[in-house]
Order: sequence, then structure tokens, then C-alpha cells
Amino acid sequence: MSTLVLFDLDNTLIDRAHLFGEWATSFAARHRLEAGAVQWIVDRDGDGVVPREELFAAVRDRFGIAVPAADLVEAYRDDQVGSVRPDVDVLAALEALRRAGCRVGVVTNGGPDQRAKMDRAGLTPAIDGCCVSHELGAPKPSPRIFEEAAQRCGSSLSGWMVGDSPLADIQGGQGVGLRTVWMTRGRTWPAHDFRPDHREDSVTGAVEHILEAERL
Repeated sequence: MSTLVLFDLDNTLIDRAHLFGEWATSFAARHRLEAGAVQWIVDRDGDGVVPREELFAAVRDRFGIAVPAADLVEAYRDDQVGSVRPDVDVLAALEALRRAGCRVGVVTNGGPDQRAKMDRAGLTPAIDGCCVSHELGAPKPSPRIFEEAAQRCGSSLSGWMVGDSPLADIQGGQGVGLRTVWMTRGRTWPAHDFRPDHREDSVTGAVEHILEAERL
């Protein structure tokens, strides 16, 4: 039976934090915002957890921007998709998994723009299946999204989950019986009553660990 390896998208396969910082800098310059605006926006973003509508309503109110929040959200999503580029190291790592016989998938919270970002990153042809939370109405850590992702990959739900969120990715993955690799991003593990099976700071390192653990 093929080993299933599921990946989170933002801040795992795509460096979302870097892209958001670049966008915030451009946005602040475009709207001639005050000093400190970029850091305020980055902090208010909550590493992508805060809903976009809530974020841009706050941005609009804080800086007195005379543009409807819905329009700011739409422009932001277009900007974010357009800024994504393929990462050759990530694509090589995914190819190594597939050469070893693994089924590879993406399981991500977010909206329709997640698939557009995957296309821009060259990820769509590099995986066997994908499940985005808005398609299912069940975000991580719900077991349903992991089960659906496995089905779309043509696999049983047996293998690994790789991601940066302790709750959505690690707790969620462990909740459906997957072993887990936490993408540290320079962080220490928070004080939870559960732990990832392994910790890495790159997709390449995570894949090397999985291949070694599976002896593939």
C-alpha cells in the first residue's frame, strides 16, 4: 500500500509569511500610510488566521482608507496569487516522494484562491490530490478534510501530515492517525499536551525524514 503524505499549503509549501510582508509593504506605500503601518498590518493579520474580511475592515478603519473592505479583499487576493512563484526545492522534494511510490496531497484551509496559488507555484501537477476547506465546509483540524484529501489522492488515510500549525496540522493530523512533521519556521513548540512526531525547518528536510522513516 502506498504511503500518503499530506502537506499544508501556506507557510509550508508556499512561504506565505514572506509574501504577506512584501504585500503589506507595497500596500502601505501605495496608500501612503504612516510609519509603523506595515508592522501593524502584519500583526493584525495573525499569520493568516484572521479572516480576510475582518482584517481589511480593521485596516480600513485604522488608516481611514476610503475603499470598501470587500474591494480591498479582492485586490489583496489578486496580488497574493500574482506574487507566488515556483520553489524548485519544494517541487524536487515532492517529486522524490512520488518517485518513491508515495501518494502526495495538499490539505489547506482557505478560499478559491488557494488553488490559483497552487497553480502559480507549479504544485498542481506535482501532487495527486488536494482539498481546500471552502470546498468542503470543514476546515482543519476537522477529520473530514483529511479524509476527503486522502480519497482525492486515491489513498487510504495512512501516512504523514506536514504543516506549520500546531492545532490545524499537527493535532488535526494526529487525530486521524497520521504521523506528523511540524514546520518550525524558527519557532519553539508551544505548550500543548501533544507533540509532533518530528520537527523540520524545510520541506526538503521533512521529505528526507519521511523517506528515511519509511525506508523508501
